[in-house]
Amino acid sequence: MHDPLLNPTLELPVTGARLRPWTFADAPALARHANDDRVARHMRDTFPFPYSAGDAEFFLCLVADSTRDLFLAIEVDGEPVGSVGVHFKTDVRRRSAEIGYWLTPACWGRGLATAVVRTTSAYVLAHFDVCRLYAVVFANNPASARVLEKAGYELEGRMRRSVVKDDQTLDSLLYALVV
Repeated sequence: MHDPLLNPTLELPVTGARLRPWTFADAPALARHANDDRVARHMRDTFPFPYSAGDAEFFLCLVADSTRDLFLAIEVDGEPVGSVGVHFKTDVRRRSAEIGYWLTPACWGRGLATAVVRTTSAYVLAHFDVCRLYAVVFANNPASARVLEKAGYELEGRMRRSVVKDDQTLDSLLYALVV
């Protein structure tokens, strides 16, 4: 049984934008917007590039079967243009959750990502037994770091030479929102 708290629709303070559960009908738009090197270069390697229709269908099956984590489409004017996810931790980290997000470059620079992180964070803190939300961004992605800062997250540390992306060993930045 799916937890209704994992399938909210949340209004965003950006005209025409909201967060909502993914549907299988989103596959074509997901494949189109995710298939952009400007997005993929800042994502973990599990985010494929090129991003195919089959990758979109695989992701949508994964999120449809999720009974533990939160996966929402970022919708603008009726079309999904990105994603936000919250991965709830277990065991000794059970009151922590990791947030991740991406947005099609056509929507960059409008405050949408910051609104997504703020809205999702507030929702998770209000509805789940979480006292710590965190995100890890590559040090070569200052725009994402700025999104987190504007959403109230604080830089906790620089993890030196902690990730490998496109054959480069990079630092990553750990941000957290703690209540």
